[in-house]
Amino acid sequence: MQIVHTKIRVRDIVNGYQNDVETGKVSGYGGKLDIRPAYQREFVYKEKQRNDVIKTIIRGFPLNTIYWAKRKNEDNSWEVLDGQQRIISICEYYRSNFSIVIDNKKDVKYFHNLTQEEQNIILDYELEVYQCDGTDKEKLDWFKIVNIAGEKLTDQELRNVVYFGTWLSDAKKKFSANNCAAYRLANKYMAGVCIRQEYLESCLSWIADKESIKLEEYMAKHQNDDNAGALWSYFSAVIEWVKAVFPHHRKEMKGVPWGLLYNRYGNKYPNTSKTEKEVKRLMMDDDVTCKRGIYEYIFSKDEKCLSIRTFTPAQKREAYEKQNHKCPYCLEEEIDKDWDIEDMEADHITPWSKGGKTIPENCKMLCREHNRRKGST
Repeated sequence: MQIVHTKIRVRDIVNGYQNDVETGKVSGYGGKLDIRPAYQREFVYKEKQRNDVIKTIIRGFPLNTIYWAKRKNEDNSWEVLDGQQRIISICEYYRSNFSIVIDNKKDVKYFHNLTQEEQNIILDYELEVYQCDGTDKEKLDWFKIVNIAGEKLTDQELRNVVYFGTWLSDAKKKFSANNCAAYRLANKYMAGVCIRQEYLESCLSWIADKESIKLEEYMAKHQNDDNAGALWSYFSAVIEWVKAVFPHHRKEMKGVPWGLLYNRYGNKYPNTSKTEKEVKRLMMDDDVTCKRGIYEYIFSKDEKCLSIRTFTPAQKREAYEKQNHKCPYCLEEEIDKDWDIEDMEADHITPWSKGGKTIPENCKMLCREHNRRKGST
């Protein structure tokens, strides 16, 4: 791979800057620089990071090196490997889309508020740029290396590097852009942040589970598809199923692995009135400590989903002393043995599933062997 070190002025970078919110395409350098290639993330700098870039330039301090890669089959055309966040910060300030405090709290200025001399200091600032030309694999390998020192890439962002193409571009438009279609449809049900690829990663993991393959296999299989329509159709079906089965929204629904539930129970549409009563009952049950798990429990009836509250050490001690250190099941088998409390486990006298509560009066202590034996029957 050929690598050339050069210096490029800010005024050349901001020339022709475009940031198309609809398509997600960001370009500059007279249209010859793709600032956000398909494998890149959305803008994630916080306000302080963004402002510090501009202050660094104004003070004439050096910015970290920026890396570009030559675009395939295009003369003098480039894409940003590393430095997107810095370049966009510079261009957005040039467009006066945000202001910064220059010297004191009262000295707040947009670019257009600066004097011509102050503007020229920014526009004539030279960015250190390494331009590389090589195969796709060489460029992507370099991308992963140079990004280690910056904002840490998520697992999904790294996958996007490997499997970028027309399919990924469409998938990112639907799942990863600010106020994207997935966010508008399902932000009440999805955890994470779109622009950090968390919506996309969740949906990919769900559909990969449905097809009994790994997430990476799904991306590899569809990398060269014209669009991500199949992925979107699946996601839409998941959310519509959720809304049909659980029409009463609660905050605990956010972050439930809905796709995994849809894969297993998507052909089931229980009576919504009865379902709502059951959800309400479980929401009010103090023994249910994982309220989010209620939605899986509705179908699986697996109490592990609910993380039923356990007895406290004091409650265990109280039951242990009442039983005179004996296991009631051992006594039924005519085994009269004193157990150390460390060798016994608490259990509900009346099971939680039959209305038993996690209270001292409903606690019994069993030796480990009988508690395990009971649990396997």
